[in-house]
Amino acid sequence: MNPIYHQTKFLSSASAIGNAPSDDGLEVAFAGRSNAGKSSAINMLTRQKGLARTSKTPGRTQLLNFFSINTTMRFVDLPGYGFAKVPLAVKKDWHKMMEIYLAKRKSLCGIILVMDVRHPLTDFDLQMLEWCKARNLKAHILLTKADKLTYGVAKSTLLGVQKQLHTLNFDASLQLFSALKITGMDEAHAAIDRLFTFVEADVTQ
Repeated sequence: MNPIYHQTKFLSSASAIGNAPSDDGLEVAFAGRSNAGKSSAINMLTRQKGLARTSKTPGRTQLLNFFSINTTMRFVDLPGYGFAKVPLAVKKDWHKMMEIYLAKRKSLCGIILVMDVRHPLTDFDLQMLEWCKARNLKAHILLTKADKLTYGVAKSTLLGVQKQLHTLNFDASLQLFSALKITGMDEAHAAIDRLFTFVEADVTQ
């Protein structure tokens, strides 16, 4: 467990990349389908129940939400994709904003990709992994809501996803995770540590 993440604070929201915080330091972004439990994961990992907004209505996160960990490190909560009940034009705006952020944000150093363990590797997830591959970004997958399955079924799903990633030539680590049962936090913290330090090590070489 890394206590540095427990001091995370909300920094700002941006409706466009142009009004995002200064593009310096390092950012790890959380991405995922609207009902995959992305906000709940952020709240658990920071031990702050209301840091990221959660809702029973999928798609509530409609902005780029930035959270300060310290003076040089940030988390970013990206708009959820897939289920949001909003007009098509709004969805297109979200997707365009995400594309620009993923393509141009220099401080972005890694992605935490959140997937419901019962519905992994959707088309949107695969698209996100393609973005990571194109930008040489490291990705770590949280297979959330693992408490909804027996351990045997959840573990089998993890191994199946792992096999698919290998077949598709995607380089991503992954784990089972449950915000409800508070399981997988230490492993996720270690993965986030690697995402931040991977870039730092790469820069110094």
